[in-house]
Amino acid sequence: MPKKMSRNKRNRATFRAGVTLRTPPAHSVKELLAQRMPPLLKRVTARAAREHFWQDWLRGHIPEPLRARICSIVERDGVLTIFAESPAWSARLRYAILELEREIRAADKALTTVRVRVLPRA
Repeated sequence: MPKKMSRNKRNRATFRAGVTLRTPPAHSVKELLAQRMPPLLKRVTARAAREHFWQDWLRGHIPEPLRARICSIVERDGVLTIFAESPAWSARLRYAILELEREIRAADKALTTVRVRVLPRA
């Protein structure tokens, strides 16, 4: 004799006794930040330190009118990029950097290229 199927399923448990849903333990925000933020913060602080190093270095080697026109300095993968605020100042800065390139490379042996780009101030 075939087994009768119960059509009224409201009385049945939705899960079997051996299977339970387990949620991962809740983490505090402090724990999550401690796990993920240190590598990111190290990179940001290292980049900021390198930018300050180059700003200080250029402050001692470039005349005042050119120093005031530098927007930003970025060092990445052996390339030092100096951003000027306009194309005219970029051209002047490029000539000044060409004269100082030997000294710049002596300040950091890892540099392969020094570039001057335009980045208008907002």
